[in-house]
Formats: sequence, structure tokens, C-alpha cells
Amino acid sequence: MVKIHRILFPTDFSQNASAARDLACGLAEQNDAELHLLHVIFEPTYLLPEPQFITFPNIPWEELEMAANESLRGVLEPGMDEKFRIVRSVRRGPPFLEILNYSQQKAIDLIVMSTHGRTGLSHLLMGSVAENVVRKARCPVLTVHPTDHLFVMP
Repeated sequence: MVKIHRILFPTDFSQNASAARDLACGLAEQNDAELHLLHVIFEPTYLLPEPQFITFPNIPWEELEMAANESLRGVLEPGMDEKFRIVRSVRRGPPFLEILNYSQQKAIDLIVMSTHGRTGLSHLLMGSVAENVVRKARCPVLTVHPTDHLFVMP
């Protein structure tokens, strides 16, 4: 049996993330694992033909990071900090890349994340962070669908 030492729960603070949070907490408790909470602030950058980036000026990144850190403190129920070994982190960039980078840097054993259940045009335009993480992560990824998502046989 593989021992899970570190679990990553990336969150966008949406209602959809709560089911994945509960599962990540349960798995952390069962495995006596360290629980990593990560929020990625989407920083739009465009890669030029040359290896350089264009970033958008005049965005209050520090204020956004402070607000995200405060929100991360409220992700877990009261008393959970004493129950688990918790690591909180806020990063900026493309969410799926930052999740992948974080998981490699911190030697994460399992990523537990929610999906938004987007389909059609919104999926095509916005892409799927979860789908990209599943495809490219070096560790197992457990995706949790929104609780109101109904499966319908085709």
C-alpha cells in the first residue's frame, strides 16, 4: 500500500470546491497526512514569440494576495488547524501550471480538486484546470464533481 504523506487541495473558493475540501480533509485524517491548501491568482500573461512575457500593469497584486491569504484561513472548519498539519500558499500565474509546479516542489503525493462541470462553449473557451492537471501531474489526481452535478447516461 502506498503511503500518502502530503495532500494538495487547490481551491478557487467556489462552492464546488467544498466537496473536494471535505474529501481532502478525510483523506488527510485517515493517512495522517500533511494538508496543503493552495489558491492561485490568475495572472494573465501572454507569451511572445521570444521567450519573454507581457504582464498587465496596475493590478493590485499585493492586495489580491492578502485577500487570498485571508480567505485560505477560512477554508477549513474551526479547529481543523489543530487536527491537521496545514500548509497554506498563494501563488500567481496560470492556475494549472502553478498547481503542477507546487505539487512537484512540495513532493505532493495526491491532489484532490474539484471540477466545475463546464461543458460546451464555456469549456472550450475557459479550458479546464482540472483536466490539465490530471493530464500532466506526476502524482495521482482525484477530481470531485460538483454535488449538484447529475450523471446522465448518453
